[in-house]
Amino acid sequence: MRRLTAAVVAALALSVTACTTDSTIPSADRTTAPPEVESHESGPASPIAYGLRVPAGAVQLGPLVRFRSERLIAAYRPELEAVQAEEAAVEAAEEGSEPTETPSTTATPSLRPEGDTFEDLDEPPRPDTFISLMRIDGDPTSVVRRMLAQLTVLLPDAEIETDDLAAYCTQRRERVAGCELDVVGTTPGDRELHVRLTVDPGELSSRTGNVASLERPVMQLWVQYVGDPREGQAQREPEELDDPPSIEDRVERSGWIWPKMDLDAPEDSPVIDGFTPPSSATVLLSSRRSAFASMTTLRASIATEVAERFTSERVDETELQRDVVADLNEVIVTTWAPDDDGNVVRTVHTLSARANYLSLFILPPGQQATDEQ
Repeated sequence: MRRLTAAVVAALALSVTACTTDSTIPSADRTTAPPEVESHESGPASPIAYGLRVPAGAVQLGPLVRFRSERLIAAYRPELEAVQAEEAAVEAAEEGSEPTETPSTTATPSLRPEGDTFEDLDEPPRPDTFISLMRIDGDPTSVVRRMLAQLTVLLPDAEIETDDLAAYCTQRRERVAGCELDVVGTTPGDRELHVRLTVDPGELSSRTGNVASLERPVMQLWVQYVGDPREGQAQREPEELDDPPSIEDRVERSGWIWPKMDLDAPEDSPVIDGFTPPSSATVLLSSRRSAFASMTTLRASIATEVAERFTSERVDETELQRDVVADLNEVIVTTWAPDDDGNVVRTVHTLSARANYLSLFILPPGQQATDEQ
C-alpha cells in the first residue's frame, strides 16, 4: 500500500422512548464536549461553502473537508500532462538525450514531502467539493430547519421544504429515525450545485448515539459544484445570498420528536464499516447514515497509517487514486477507490497548523455526491 506523505511541516497542538413533547432532547449527563474534542469545534456561523454557514445550535467538528472531484481532476489532467511533457522535452533537450515518458499523475509517490498534484500549472484547480461534519447541540428540529432555510436561498429553484420534517425524514412511532435531502439546483450566482444533507440521531432500538456524538444527532452537509469544471474555476466571486427566511414564527407541520439517546457507543467501538481506529487517534464525530468517521492525530504519520489500513482492507490497491491539494494554510491528501460492492471508499487527510485531521467515508451506489449529473 502506497504511503500518504506529508506536504508541510505543521505546528501541531495537540439520544424509541423518553422524549420530550416540544421537539427538544433532554440534557444528557455530559453536557459539554471533553477538552480533546472541544478544541476542534467550530461554532455557529462558521463558513461552509457558497455562502452557507454552520447554523445556530450546531458545531462543526474538525476543519471543513475539501477536495477536488474526479470530474474536475479529469478536466485538468490533459493540461497537466501536456505541461509535464513539455517540461520533460525541454529538460531532455538540455541534457542531449531523448525525452523520458511523462510520469502519471496517479503514480505511487515517493516518501519525500510533495506539493500540489497540479503544481505545474500556473493556476492549480481549487477544490469543488465541501463537506461539513456537524454535531447538533440545540433543538434538532430548529437546527435542521435553519439549515434547510439557508438552502432555499442558495438553491431557490429547488423548492426545498423548511416547515415539514416529513419531507426529508423518516420516523418510527413519530420519533425521527433519520433525514436525507439530495438535490441539484442553481444558485443566484448561476452555479450548478449538488447538495446532500443527512441527519443521524443514533440507534433508536438501543438508544445509543454514534461514537463521539455526545448522545446528540449528527448532521452531514455535502456541497459539490457540478457545472462545467472550468467555468466553475473561473467563477471566483463569492456567492452573495439574501438572509434566509426565519423559521421561528412558523410551526413545523409533522410534529415529530427526536429520540433521546441514553449513551454513546464506546470509544473503542467500530466507527465505520466495522473499522476501529487505534487509540492514538481521537475520534471527533461519526455517523452510521451516511457512514463517516472524523478523527485527529498527534502526528501526520499516524493519520497516514490509519488511512492506509482503512483502504487496504476494503479496496484493490491498484485501483486506488490519489490527489494532493496544497494552499497557504492546509495540505489535503485524498484517496478513493471502489470496493467490491461498488461503494466509493474515500479518505481525506488534512494537514494544518491547527492539527492533523482524517475523515473516512463510504458512499453506497446511488448515494454518492456524484460526478455524473
